[in-house]
Amino acid sequence: MMDIHTHILPGLDDGTKDAEEAVCAARQAVKYGIKVMIATPHILPGVCNLKKNVIMESVSHLRQLLKQSQLPLEILPGAEYYLEPELPTKLSKGELLTLNNGGRFLLIELPEEYYPNYTERVLFELQLGGVIPILAHPERNKILLNNPLKLAGLVQRGVLLQITSGSLVGLFGKKVKAATENMVVSKMVHFMASDLHGPDKRLGAVGKA
Repeated sequence: MMDIHTHILPGLDDGTKDAEEAVCAARQAVKYGIKVMIATPHILPGVCNLKKNVIMESVSHLRQLLKQSQLPLEILPGAEYYLEPELPTKLSKGELLTLNNGGRFLLIELPEEYYPNYTERVLFELQLGGVIPILAHPERNKILLNNPLKLAGLVQRGVLLQITSGSLVGLFGKKVKAATENMVVSKMVHFMASDLHGPDKRLGAVGKA
């Protein structure tokens, strides 16, 4: 099983705090049958401005730690980009880190409280730039939560959706759980991921979802 959305790289964002916690999270992931993880630290202008080389170096370091700990978990590079109007320009400059640095899939996070009026334009321009946008946990956006038709429209335009496993088991409340179940029943879900931020119950939800 592959987990495409994790904050396992130690000390880069609000994910694992240090190497010890990252190894602990990796051990828990292996327990739940995860064999590959894509490390996707937050990229948020003005808050967390990580560069590609920093993420790649951190991935390399964590790989060595897991090898030393004899944990059979492969770590691949990636990032979770906060939606902003400048993303297409940054893509054209080669500044964005796609999943596994493969140049095909880009993980994007929407604000939780609102739905920016430039959302569709940015997603479309990214598609024109050659990448397929994956929306991270859209079920936790308060506008999309109550508007499944808007979600369906994004899917029809070729945007992929990634739900959080914890959403399916009620970690974010009954309303989010119901919306997530509706997304699954409506066949709008392309990926399920842990969105782990440490060795915690989000990873445990993988085994329950």
